[in-house]
Amino acid sequence: MKSNGKTAQLTAEQRTENKGAALATLRKSGRVPGVVYGPSIDSISIHVDEKDINRLARTGRSELFEIQLKDGKKVPVLIKDMQKKNDQLIHVDFIQISKNKSIQVTIPIEFQGTPKGTKKAGVLQTQETELIVEGLPDTLPASIEVDISGMDVGDKLSASDLKLPEGVILVSSEDMLIASVTVLRAADTDTGEDTAVSEEPAEDSTEE
Repeated sequence: MKSNGKTAQLTAEQRTENKGAALATLRKSGRVPGVVYGPSIDSISIHVDEKDINRLARTGRSELFEIQLKDGKKVPVLIKDMQKKNDQLIHVDFIQISKNKSIQVTIPIEFQGTPKGTKKAGVLQTQETELIVEGLPDTLPASIEVDISGMDVGDKLSASDLKLPEGVILVSSEDMLIASVTVLRAADTDTGEDTAVSEEPAEDSTEE
């Protein structure tokens, strides 16, 4: 894998074998089977270097890069799907995209800092960790960084509060709750007070 300016490049080799034994041999040799497809190309079975694809996958699925095939053809792609088994990547799907056409992707939210409300018995609760956005491939960030250090007890963070890069549009609902800082109610047992239970029998109201 190498960087070509802003766009990373991943070298792929085409494969003709799709049987289990052949795929297992590829994986043992440090290769990950995959497929690349799109509007202007037929589905192509490929395999890529395991270390390279794992490095790319950590940057986020919205990261645009190019797959270079053995015939020299370069295909701009995004990671569409990844399959794992026992934490090992065993298959990856790439989808061809157009650099001049907006696409929708799901990107992770990265929380930065510690809410000041946690110093007042507040607890940070995160309701969402991903966001759906739309934009040209070159404008899409690998993640959305959110500074939550200023959040106090009672504060809430919605999707509409997040600052997106220029040219990137929010697709998720603006009212979607991302995070909040709340105070959890203490259980009665935490007060150290025991609840008395009366063992006296009820009065007999039977008339003689």
